[in-house]
Amino acid sequence: MRNIDIINACTDLGVAVNGASLGPDELTQGLKNDNINNVYKIYTDCSNKEKDKDNKKKNLKRLNEFNERLYEAVLKSITDGNFPLTIGGDHSLAISSALASINKNKSLGIIWVDAHGDFNTFDTTITGNIHGLPLAAITGYEKKELVYFHNDNHYKYENTVIVGGRDIDPLEKENLEDAGVTVFTTDDIKEHGMTNIMEKAIKIACNGTEGMHISYDLDVIDPKIAPGVSVPAKDGINLDEA
Repeated sequence: MRNIDIINACTDLGVAVNGASLGPDELTQGLKNDNINNVYKIYTDCSNKEKDKDNKKKNLKRLNEFNERLYEAVLKSITDGNFPLTIGGDHSLAISSALASINKNKSLGIIWVDAHGDFNTFDTTITGNIHGLPLAAITGYEKKELVYFHNDNHYKYENTVIVGGRDIDPLEKENLEDAGVTVFTTDDIKEHGMTNIMEKAIKIACNGTEGMHISYDLDVIDPKIAPGVSVPAKDGINLDEA
């Protein structure tokens, strides 16, 4: 295994709830492993963040500045021949971590393990919280103001798979159907088994690509088991499935 660079992405600018920015340091405190090369910290001040529900682009400038720094850190890790493991933080950070991956690997699929689709645009978002937009941004479905630091290489819809989706906004669902993104729901996992669903997801993500990027949101797990998430969604997967 290549040396691992752990990149703590300390932000919760993309969500109205506070606290996700504290997660990375807690998770990696005292962590020891022979394969860990470095532990980096990319931090942004989340105090006084805007929470106005009527502003559909709240905290956009500060979040973009954070994501640009995180993008460069992940890109450097890959360039150095290491394996970047980014720990967040709210899911808006995946805009930079996923795009840095495909910068160096020109054809990647992506598996998005999440209770939510994260496929809103600025036109369809209900809350204006940017953690609901990252998958739309990295596939180019919504790229106007979130990915200025990246080239034009995005993940293809046909190689994009959501696993564990169960709390998806109505207009967001229309976006996913319009793009043709594959969605395996929590019900699919319960019916067919996680191994079977993941085998299908990997096949789709890797069809004609050089590999895949994986982004894993803890809210895919049932909140009775993992309550410490910003937007819990009931009836999630269990620990064995996780």
